[in-house]
Amino acid sequence: MNVDLGRTALNAVRGALIGAAESVPGVSGGTIALMTGVYETLLTSAGHFITGARIAVVDMVRGRGVERSRSDFARVKWAVLIPLGIGMVIALLAMASVMETLVEEHPETMRALFFGLVLASLSVPFRLAAHAPLGGRPDGRWGGKDWALALAGTVAAAVIVSLPGGNLDPSPLVLVPAGAIAVSALALPGLSGSFLLLTMGLYEPTLAAVNDRDLGYLVWFALGLVIGLVSIVKALQFLLEHHRRNTLVVLTGVMAGSLVALWPWQDEDGTTLAPYGDLVAPLVAFVAGFVVVIALLAVESRILTGQQTQIDADESTSLD
Repeated sequence: MNVDLGRTALNAVRGALIGAAESVPGVSGGTIALMTGVYETLLTSAGHFITGARIAVVDMVRGRGVERSRSDFARVKWAVLIPLGIGMVIALLAMASVMETLVEEHPETMRALFFGLVLASLSVPFRLAAHAPLGGRPDGRWGGKDWALALAGTVAAAVIVSLPGGNLDPSPLVLVPAGAIAVSALALPGLSGSFLLLTMGLYEPTLAAVNDRDLGYLVWFALGLVIGLVSIVKALQFLLEHHRRNTLVVLTGVMAGSLVALWPWQDEDGTTLAPYGDLVAPLVAFVAGFVVVIALLAVESRILTGQQTQIDADESTSLD
């Protein structure tokens, strides 16, 4: 029972970190999900939920009930998804204005913080990919093809996050596709939804809409989120189920490429600069971000070890 409560609380914290990350340009909520070990669970659960919802709607329209959808709904990890969702929503609403202020007033320090987070978290997809099965490839090691795919992902992500900002009018015809594009970054580690909004000139209007509870803006944007989420989640679910190793290798590269956008010292156009000014605060922030990742991974490992010990004890008792 204590383990379950501990995992629920940890999942809520993970959700809060994902929600907070999505409010900061250059920081990927997908990266935080992958970093904290819930990426695949979140993705596959979302995929089953989408499939179940689609089947339920179609069958109800045809008067067949919801029986066929129950198998997909049963495969959703609700114990993970619900606290994650609650933590995400609370953090996003609570942190939108705070993050906006911090990024504006302390840009180098905030970028250094998330640089440390992402850099430390590269070990997560790297290890997952190394242990993913692939014919003829030694377990726990990367081969030449893996490094080549990762490099391609790194270059692609670095190019995307280096795009200059634009300025689009926040009309419904713009908000729907913008929402679809932005939410794809939630499912793709290394790409930031906030950064993509920034390149379209919609970052500040969207933050203002969240802070002001502008429902007219948010409804159209949310419609785009739903459309994009359905499309990208199903595609990634397929790739992880049928091409797991290659997908994780590319995602590792994408995360590495995203570090370009998080280099602490940049000019207004996003061009990287040599370190300048006060170096203490960015350095402390970098170390703090790095340590947070290590701490979260340690907590996760301890919980998993406790669960395995309990399972082994239960199996031993049943055999006796």
